[in-house]
Amino acid sequence: MEIFDYVSEHGHEQVVFCYDRASGLRAIIAIHDTTLGPGLGGCRMWPYKNEDEAILDVLRLSEGMTYKNSVMGLNLGGGKAVIIGDPRRDKSEQMFRAFGRFVATLGGRYITAEDVGTSSADMAIVRYETRYVAGLPDSSGDPSPATAFGVFRGMKACAKRVFGEESLKGRTVAIQGMGHVGYHLARHLHDDGAHLVVSDIFEDRAARAVAEFGATRVDPDDIYGVECDIFAPCALGAVVNDDTVDRFKCRIIAGAANNQLAKPVHGDRLTERGILYAPDFVINGGGVINVADEFEPGGYSRNRAYARVAQIYDKVTRVFEISDRDGIPTYKAAQVMAEERMSRLSGLRRIYVG
Repeated sequence: MEIFDYVSEHGHEQVVFCYDRASGLRAIIAIHDTTLGPGLGGCRMWPYKNEDEAILDVLRLSEGMTYKNSVMGLNLGGGKAVIIGDPRRDKSEQMFRAFGRFVATLGGRYITAEDVGTSSADMAIVRYETRYVAGLPDSSGDPSPATAFGVFRGMKACAKRVFGEESLKGRTVAIQGMGHVGYHLARHLHDDGAHLVVSDIFEDRAARAVAEFGATRVDPDDIYGVECDIFAPCALGAVVNDDTVDRFKCRIIAGAANNQLAKPVHGDRLTERGILYAPDFVINGGGVINVADEFEPGGYSRNRAYARVAQIYDKVTRVFEISDRDGIPTYKAAQVMAEERMSRLSGLRRIYVG
């Protein structure tokens, strides 16, 4: 890919390639925008097919973090990191310490945390090498439960919009991806009385949902065509694409995955089909709210963090209001919501402090 063309078009500030021969680390850190503060975003570990795929992923994810942090009302910019490798096979203390050293070289411009394929325990190793890491076991910990709770709250806002009531009792929800977030989301939905259909590339994860929540399991490729009220993407991004956009048999798409739309045109197509889309960087912001609470005076407070996560209901509702006001699809309304706050704060007069 033409990296400089992409970063110029999307406004990225910095891309750092990290390689350590001894540990085998191959990582990329992308800082998208620091208008609101240092770039905060997790470190993803994934067996990418090639380097271009990894580069595109980190660029898209870091941009999404800029919008997410803005919409969540955080004084943080957007950043992200990816490590190329299989998290079930390639992890080592040496690798995460090497990664931490690269994070340290950025001097606080980027703050890392866990993401897909990494854990709070991995971040504890990173902490040996840098203080610019969050989501540690002795603080906010695993952000997945908070992310799931926020998605659940956002789903209720969507249900209110489409069905006239926020209860999900009796609704059928198809969840793609039963990892940490998908599992906790399924628990919330089960407790609220929803019927679950699940899929995952790892059979044991789907089987757990069947055993614990009475879910129906389908093969990964079949999840797109399940007849349901809500489709919840909770795995990787770009799941709404040329091959899937016309297969959905749902009224709402609302899930935890980042960058769910492969291209903007797919968001337009969902609107044409009458499917309400909850923009990913709004509905999945619970995890970053939880992590960011570590920076509050006095340190992390779970009660305070979760009270803020619950407000994702209101943030998703606000997206719908902007969509109606401006006559634009919800994915564009979410960008307007984020950019309005960034524009207000970027206009502040700069004052030199010696």
